Amino acid sequence: MDIHLLQQIVHKTRDARRTQTLPKYSPAERDTLIKKYHPDFRENAYRSIKFGPNKGELTVRELATLLEGDSPVPADLDLTPAHTADVLVVGGGGAGCAAALHAYAQGAKVFLATKLRLGDSNTVMAQGGIQVAITNEDSPIQHFLDTLKGGHMKNDHQLLKVMVEEGPSVARWLLGLGVLFDRDADGNLHVKKGGGSSKPRLLTCSDYTGLEIMRVLKDEVLNQKIQLMEFSAAVELLSDGNGVCTGAVLQDLDNKRFMVVAAKTVILATGGIGRLHIQGFPTSNHYGATGDGLAMAYRMGAKLLQIDTFQYHPSGAVYPEQLIGALVTEGIRSEGGHLVNAKGERFVNELDTRDVVSSSIIRECEEGRGIRTMSGRIGVWLDTPLLEVEQGPGTLDKHFPAMVRQYKRYGIDIAQDPVLIYPTLHYQNGGVQINVDSESGVRNLFVAGETSGGLHGRNRLMGNSLLDLMVFGKRAGITAATRTTSMKQGKLTLEHVKRFREEARKHGVSSGIVSPMLFPAYARKE
Repeated sequence: MDIHLLQQIVHKTRDARRTQTLPKYSPAERDTLIKKYHPDFRENAYRSIKFGPNKGELTVRELATLLEGDSPVPADLDLTPAHTADVLVVGGGGAGCAAALHAYAQGAKVFLATKLRLGDSNTVMAQGGIQVAITNEDSPIQHFLDTLKGGHMKNDHQLLKVMVEEGPSVARWLLGLGVLFDRDADGNLHVKKGGGSSKPRLLTCSDYTGLEIMRVLKDEVLNQKIQLMEFSAAVELLSDGNGVCTGAVLQDLDNKRFMVVAAKTVILATGGIGRLHIQGFPTSNHYGATGDGLAMAYRMGAKLLQIDTFQYHPSGAVYPEQLIGALVTEGIRSEGGHLVNAKGERFVNELDTRDVVSSSIIRECEEGRGIRTMSGRIGVWLDTPLLEVEQGPGTLDKHFPAMVRQYKRYGIDIAQDPVLIYPTLHYQNGGVQINVDSESGVRNLFVAGETSGGLHGRNRLMGNSLLDLMVFGKRAGITAATRTTSMKQGKLTLEHVKRFREEARKHGVSSGIVSPMLFPAYARKE
């Protein structure tokens, strides 16, 4: 059936949906739903890791292969440094820029290397906002409890305590740098409610929040004249031979040459893993999100946490084809947009946690209540015009200009027609284990942002990713910089790589896979 005829069902059933009773799941029913439909519980998608710090643990096949992959760096590489620094920051997204700025403010000599351009990251794609407990009706304790519940009680309590308590000071820092958060009519900061949260605590910049934060951070890095090298991907870490991190090997993407950077401390902020397209899912992630930091830290001997769980954002675009996987912000559901199946029915509380909403959408599609496109993709409706009906014409233009513009490029007016969505691979819940100062189990190797693990448990609440970046980017930068004042540059070796290769041979791993992969397999090789 024509997609436009199917859209009419959404308009015709709107009055009936207003009085419809939504299912209320008990904890046991929620667990049953997730275990039956969520991609994390597809057993054939997982295998155990053959060797290394997480030997015997399960993760998705794509990540297991990456972690067992060989280093691209030859054993006889000349380790004469081309650059030296107190603090080497790897990654130019939100966490990397925050870390670099705080380290620089401590007086450290900072070198920032990024695989693509400064700012090319998942940060710029964060539309929904940043969670911070700032209202009189809210508190860091309530933020803590909401996040713990959303993470299925598997969050690291110490990391979570730090994040929620330091949220307000981070918001003040961002305001001081010039971030233009939305205000109410009286000029006070405006807050919205997000899925899984008991109180409104999302600070937003329309639906450009991550882009606005990244704009300000990027400008500040450039204004401070922090040493920057773009299109320079980190491909290996360096050690002193005794398990202490002492720098990294970069690869110039233009001429493929290796460059050695000697650093007293290293901060990995390389982002997520979406471009591995786990289980064949489309992804909302930027082009360079290929899990680089996980592979490098693992070879160095860092323990990884919760690498069997990933977040599939409920509302990834399914139509048109050009937008497959792109995020349709959760803010639409926060403002009252309905999720609607092929029968014109709502089937889940739109503001439940992301794993519950994603599982519910997958259930509807697998049980025959999804909407199929001409290309064979399947999804459910998100009733965007409802916001115009309920709140008046122009609501979408005012609050969601990015989304309006995104669809208008392909001739779709979301104020008139609902959009088709399906879960998209969005976030790496786990990552490198860190302490409250963002340091990994490897001395002088710090990890911030999506590359780290433990904070979010088995499911992240919307808006906590941007807060994570700022809080632990700050902590990594300050601790890494402070430590360099009382230490000398360590010896530069590839001893850990040699040991890793010996372990791979001992366990019969010879897949020919090199990691990090830097770009998805379908990348243009030139």
